Amino acid sequence: MTALYLQMFGALALVIGAIVALGAVAKKRQSTPGAMKVLAYQSLGQKKGIAAVQAGAEVLLLAVTATDLKLLKTADEAFARELIEKDRTTATTDTLTVLRALKERLYAAK
Repeated sequence: MTALYLQMFGALALVIGAIVALGAVAKKRQSTPGAMKVLAYQSLGQKKGIAAVQAGAEVLLLAVTATDLKLLKTADEAFARELIEKDRTTATTDTLTVLRALKERLYAAK
């Protein structure tokens, strides 16, 4: 009877170990940096929103819906660095504030 319990706990430990190992591998694969990075997102309703996305050397302001994705404006990488640095220094900065700053800078550049 004791051998049966040891065998059962051994199998359980093996399954849990496999789940943890696969989870660690999956997390490591997800954390690799991609070509795009979402700087800010503001929801405007169910499945609608505005996103500031850094793609390479540009910042893209995108309108996002369930069925569509539209480019609203673009900015350069220097602006993206400034936006990120401003977000780091201001602890109370929320997503809406970041998007408003992006909008003001983009329209001021015209």
